[in-house]
Amino acid sequence: MKLIGMLDSPYVRRVAVSFRFQNIGFDHQALSVFSSFDAFSAINPVVKAPTLVADDGTVLMESGLILELGERLAGPGLGLTPADIDAFTRAQRIIGLALAACEKTVQIVYEHNLRPADRRHQPWIDRVQGQVLMAYRLLEAEVRQADPWLFGDRPLQADITSAVAFRFSYGMLPEVITTELHPALATLSARAEATEPFSAFPFC
Repeated sequence: MKLIGMLDSPYVRRVAVSFRFQNIGFDHQALSVFSSFDAFSAINPVVKAPTLVADDGTVLMESGLILELGERLAGPGLGLTPADIDAFTRAQRIIGLALAACEKTVQIVYEHNLRPADRRHQPWIDRVQGQVLMAYRLLEAEVRQADPWLFGDRPLQADITSAVAFRFSYGMLPEVITTELHPALATLSARAEATEPFSAFPFC
């Protein structure tokens, strides 16, 4: 299999790190949806990261859907979702908060980096910034319960996505997302980044 996309995307990185934890083999091709648009479109005409090219040539996209495939490819004991329904429901809430934080971070970054300064709408930026801060406030409350991980003695998808999201937002919006406001997330992020799967696919 081949995973297409840059590791500065939290969606690409969560797939790469998850597959590493699950011992799922893949090659990573670092193509940008911006600077490598033509090369990317030759693989996936939609030009959406992450893109996964399966062994049979099937092209998949959307990190959540790719990770569903990973759950089916993972060997015994390597699944990343809790079996207990209550734990699963809580994990889905945590993942949803982390993905919402990623989405809102991306919106702010695009607004500042892609839209001309004279066409930016500050009330919209303020609204989105409020959303990203709320997502992280709620996520911080959930992550405070990690001991050492959210659902036991090994990281599951909720841990991976939370850590990937926080590292992304902290890197892209350091004046908004701070370790002082989010100490539990900062601790989880540091613990995750010290693992081999995270260090194998660093945020860059």
